[in-house]
Amino acid sequence: MWLARLTQWGMLRPSFVPPAAIRAVRDFTRARQDLVRERTRCLQRVEKLLEDAMVKITSVAADGMKAKSVVAMVQALIAGERDPRTLADLARGTLRGKRDQLAEALDGMFDSHHGVIAGSLLDQAAFLDRQITMMEQQAIAALGQVRESWGVDACGQTGPQAGTSPDSPVLAAAHRLAEIPGLSLWLAIVIIAETGLDMAVFPTPAHLASWIGLCRSASQSGTRHGKGSQKKGNSYARAAAGQAAIGAARTATFLGERYTRIARRRGRAIAQVAVARSIMIIVWHLLSDPGARYRDLGPDFYASRTGRDKKIRNHIRGLQALGLTITITADDQAA
Repeated sequence: MWLARLTQWGMLRPSFVPPAAIRAVRDFTRARQDLVRERTRCLQRVEKLLEDAMVKITSVAADGMKAKSVVAMVQALIAGERDPRTLADLARGTLRGKRDQLAEALDGMFDSHHGVIAGSLLDQAAFLDRQITMMEQQAIAALGQVRESWGVDACGQTGPQAGTSPDSPVLAAAHRLAEIPGLSLWLAIVIIAETGLDMAVFPTPAHLASWIGLCRSASQSGTRHGKGSQKKGNSYARAAAGQAAIGAARTATFLGERYTRIARRRGRAIAQVAVARSIMIIVWHLLSDPGARYRDLGPDFYASRTGRDKKIRNHIRGLQALGLTITITADDQAA
């Protein structure tokens, strides 16, 4: 009742509700994520069935049922093939070098009733694949109906398909976000579906990061500050930013170097959250200015900003703390 009364008096800020067109895109992206989870469950059931039949193929193939070679072997098992060597010859790519291990792993007790269940699960996974593709297409089409997401072609024409070429003067919103390292076009669509295109609802980038949950809650008792717990936020946008952070960590970019530098000191989990927060700050700036484009600062950004004299002072201070007396002699050739 108290909350209702505060709302009646206008003392509470309204919750963020995206426009109807953005909500339509969000429904498709969330439905796709649910289908992906169902498909993963189907493939996990196939792996469990293989384990029950003493077929240890997933212990050799690191990708498990995601590898096309493994799916081909399971389909051959369903068709009635039982020779381990013949099944191992179906391996492709890097798995061809592990055919001896595959043959040993495929020598199990796969029976006909296992084949019936595995075939049903693979058919279900194939059906879900088609549904996932359809949801992706529907989400892209729904985003194309939002005028704010359109770009401008080199000829000056705008529309749902405009601004998708790299040489376009104004890129479409999703394509501009996809220029961020680690952020694919689909992850960009997911973020737009969750945050919308109007960044006026978030006064600063920190507000957007806090709304997603990429910052810790305040924990203070008197003058003592605690670590704080993770805030609850938009789990869909946070998951997309986290996936982008993992992808950016493997690149020779500013974000990749930031991940490496933080992970070295504080661990990979904290580094992932830090890079995800940086990505969302970049997203806020790009969506706030439709004409802005991402420009990478380079992996040597921090190193170039750390001056030579500052490094010398830090090293001297560290050695003096150990009780050593330092004499500096400049090397003309090195200088």
